[in-house]
Amino acid sequence: MEKKRILFISQEMEPYTTGDAISTISNKLPLHLYDKNAELRLLMPRYGTVNERRHRLHEVVRLSGINIIIDESDHPLIIKVASLPSSRLQVYFLDNDDYFKRKFLYKNADGEPFADNGERGVFFAKGALEIVKKFGWVPDIIHCHGWMSALVPFYLKTVYKDEPLFRDSKVIFSAYDGPSYEESFADDYKAKVAIDGLKDADLEPFMEEGRFSLAKGSIQYADAIIKSGTEFPAHIEEQMAKLDKPFLEFTDVEGDYDEIVTFYESLVEEVV
Repeated sequence: MEKKRILFISQEMEPYTTGDAISTISNKLPLHLYDKNAELRLLMPRYGTVNERRHRLHEVVRLSGINIIIDESDHPLIIKVASLPSSRLQVYFLDNDDYFKRKFLYKNADGEPFADNGERGVFFAKGALEIVKKFGWVPDIIHCHGWMSALVPFYLKTVYKDEPLFRDSKVIFSAYDGPSYEESFADDYKAKVAIDGLKDADLEPFMEEGRFSLAKGSIQYADAIIKSGTEFPAHIEEQMAKLDKPFLEFTDVEGDYDEIVTFYESLVEEVV
């Protein structure tokens, strides 16, 4: 059975973050696929809450040193790696002192969303794709989890559409309910998203009544959607109900992960 290459780009993952469906599914699904003979790469942010000593993170010098340009400013990307407990799966952490060296994930000590959350998502999405290019590794499936990965389908279909590594990749967006923090994004957020010469017209699928909706745009640009939540805004529910693309509802973190394996199989010619 030929191995399929599956790239996970997730904003959270157990045991490095805990307490929600994204963290649990982003742990259980790769472990399940590992037993199915898949070849995997796992990417997530290196939040300041991730204990490097406890989880044995170390820098991958050959992958570090890329500068991610956002709004004409350079932001160094550092890559660290650790093994997912109880497996030999490696997790690659995208690190940057300005964006991730904090004691909280998305809100400060007073419970207020970080003003640069939107920019952090731009950095993570572009950084993830740049690192895969540096791997020189061709993924059959790119599975994005959560709002911080929501720009990946968009970038794959625009900025990176002619990149040979991604030409035949199928991109899945897993939509989770819960906050996505768009209401706190800075006024110049659209300009920061529009990397590498993108225009306002390219961002139109993200707009909902004059406001930016990450989930709406990701659903539009992805090849397939997995619904992993039960409480979404009305416009997202309506959009998913009208989808003319592969769709799976998977909301039980203790559910049968073979459902997702079968969903993957439907997207590619060879089985995982």
